[in-house]
Amino acid sequence: MMSQFRYQLRQFLRFSEEITRAEGITPLQYQLMLHVRGFPQREWATVGELAERLQAAPNGTAALITRSEAAGLVTRRPGEDDRRQVQVHLTAKGERCLQKLALLHKSEMDSFGWVFGIVANR
Repeated sequence: MMSQFRYQLRQFLRFSEEITRAEGITPLQYQLMLHVRGFPQREWATVGELAERLQAAPNGTAALITRSEAAGLVTRRPGEDDRRQVQVHLTAKGERCLQKLALLHKSEMDSFGWVFGIVANR
């Protein structure tokens, strides 16, 4: 059972890597955008929150954000309540890219018969 799960998981991850690259972004950029969009009750995330979700070092996450910002996928803004806090927001281009890739991922998840309590659209 564990072997089958790991096999299906690897198939899904490979599929994800291929479609994100075909869209012109890296798998990490897709994950970053997914996590920015995934915070309940808001449309942004902090660098620290994204580092935690990506299980990466904050400085590596900041570099990923910089590359994603250069690609026009995200933007940084100072926090409204605490201007020292940096909020990462999706751009319109990032939102379109994320929606397209999320639909492709959902179709692939459905083909595996996996059932998740995850909704691609809020």
